[in-house]
Amino acid sequence: MQVSSLNEVKIYSLSAGRSLPEWLSDRKKRALQKKDVDVRRRIELIQDFEMPTVSTKIKVSRDGQYIMAVGTYKPRVRCYDTYQLSQKFERCLDSEVVTFEILSDDYSKIVFLECGRFVEFHSQHGHYYKTRIPKFGRDFSYHYPSCDLYFVGASSEVYRLNLEQGRFLNSLQTDASESNVCDINPVHFLFAMGTAEGKVECWDPRTRNRVGLLDCALSSVTADTEIDSLPSISALKFDGALNMAVGTSTGQVLLYDLRSSNPLIVKDHHYGLPIKSIQFQRQLDLIISADSRIIKMWNKDTGKIFTSMEPEYDINDVCLYPNSGMLMTANEAPKMNIYYIPVLGPAPKWCSFLDNLTEELEENPESTVYDDYKFVTRKDLENLGLAHLIGSSLLRAYMHGFFMDIRLYHKAKMMANPFAYEEYRREKIRQKIEETRAQRVQLKKLPKVNKELALKLIEEEGEEQQVTRKRKQKNLPSLLKDDRFKVMFENPDFQVDEQSEEFRLLNPLVSKISEKRKRKLKILEELEAQEQEEEEEPEGKASDAESSESSDDEKGWVEEVRKQRKLLRQEEKVKRQERFKEDQQTLLKPQFFEIKEGEEFRSFKDSAKKQKLMKKTLGDRLKLEEKLGTLNVSDTTVGSKQATFKLKKSEQQRKQQEAEKQHRQERKALRRSASHLKSKRGRGRRFH
Repeated sequence: MQVSSLNEVKIYSLSAGRSLPEWLSDRKKRALQKKDVDVRRRIELIQDFEMPTVSTKIKVSRDGQYIMAVGTYKPRVRCYDTYQLSQKFERCLDSEVVTFEILSDDYSKIVFLECGRFVEFHSQHGHYYKTRIPKFGRDFSYHYPSCDLYFVGASSEVYRLNLEQGRFLNSLQTDASESNVCDINPVHFLFAMGTAEGKVECWDPRTRNRVGLLDCALSSVTADTEIDSLPSISALKFDGALNMAVGTSTGQVLLYDLRSSNPLIVKDHHYGLPIKSIQFQRQLDLIISADSRIIKMWNKDTGKIFTSMEPEYDINDVCLYPNSGMLMTANEAPKMNIYYIPVLGPAPKWCSFLDNLTEELEENPESTVYDDYKFVTRKDLENLGLAHLIGSSLLRAYMHGFFMDIRLYHKAKMMANPFAYEEYRREKIRQKIEETRAQRVQLKKLPKVNKELALKLIEEEGEEQQVTRKRKQKNLPSLLKDDRFKVMFENPDFQVDEQSEEFRLLNPLVSKISEKRKRKLKILEELEAQEQEEEEEPEGKASDAESSESSDDEKGWVEEVRKQRKLLRQEEKVKRQERFKEDQQTLLKPQFFEIKEGEEFRSFKDSAKKQKLMKKTLGDRLKLEEKLGTLNVSDTTVGSKQATFKLKKSEQQRKQQEAEKQHRQERKALRRSASHLKSKRGRGRRFH
């Protein structure tokens, strides 16, 4: 089973792998399965789910029990029973099947439209009746209320065959030269047909009159599309009462609302191939459209791609199993593909084991490994001395590394490390010795990281076991045996720092308790050293050298806390003295600042004053402005307050104003002196 992923949507191909020939005996099949890994790992969901050469159409009965497929060569139909996971029957036909329809809930009533203008009816026992239509047919639909079959093909007429009366009725005359596909709405039974001119004609079966016409060829041509010929209609499908999807021969899918002549959205496959099939997935509002090369799933509201699949062989038809995430395709190959997409829905009830299988695969993902190639990173190439091969044909770039031939990798590794086999041999011998040692009576082995914490947990565990034995309770799980806390005793990053300030203040009595544990650690280390030297099983355990000391009272605890705080203050004082010495030793270099043209340097105090002023609140700043006279706050007649600000003047403006003021004063003094002289002269003349 192959797993692919696009846009984080996992697709499981259930038909991947080699298929065994039918003429092989059971004994040879079993022998081949033992030898070949691909044959052993394949999943055969439905037995013999294939055609001799090519499969053209595939459908599921309305009850979901039977899957029917047609193909060649010779032309035949095969029916598969999903409850038995095997083929139910096979019937050969006289000519190739263009399309077929299952009229009943099971396989008891089937209609085949064949290449030679034949329409063949099959019942439960087999062939029932055969008739012909005037022109070659390309598609047909069944109208359930009237029991009419509507045939479209290489003619402007739509032929009607009534199955209740057993005769042809008057045909519908259309404006098209030829018709390719047709469909009947399952809600209001509107009949729609797609023409070779790129139009869709809608007919009312009750009045046999045309009620609508859509020009899809014109709507499918957008600014981004490039077409070589006139788009004709190649696929047609209704969804509910109002939605209809139309596929063109140039690779566009148009989604219509029947109340509008303009498409809601136009989706281009960008391959220029005719659309073969259109399906609707209502749970996720998706449209599944397929041409002969790719199957695309996209949102019908936004047109955003959900996921896509590109099978190995060309696609002829696509069938979505109802209310599930299973998808089946008819291909230009003997084997019919089955895909399972868990996001679309659950597995069908007849293969519910697929859900469990896919869940296990998601829990234990496996990376892709190629047998003949080795994935190496750039660092691995440098270690092997092959960094000069980057860019050559011997290395193929992939993600964050390269793929290289496994034979070249082994040769380079042997040359880079010729003693690798000896190291491997020593490692194997060491592992064997470890396995034999594990069978002996083990002493208490403490981890490399947080030994004192592990010893504390072991002591607490022993005390809890004694209490639970007396009270007859269940033992709680140990932290040392819990995988969630395993890294705490393996990774040095989790080592408890006993010299930190927080640890010493929170654990004031840790010094005395740690002394007891350190004695135990020394005893255990000595025992381990003796075991390694003697390599013999010890006859008994060493007795603990722990003296029975009573716990300190409250007074001792307070004294220990004071002692720890005093030590911390002394350490902080020593650090401050060291920093002061370093500051004295460092020489301060003068710093120069550039002043822009037109500005004057005053002092550094102005910036400090500005920073202090910015830290104050708005109320404090307003009070300061009032004192300086730059702000005037007054009450208005309405009851509100009015604030008037005066802009601060720059030094240059202030100097200019002072100069003007001085000039005005000088001129005033001159005028006064001149007037005084004139008055004196006048008095002198009168005197004379």
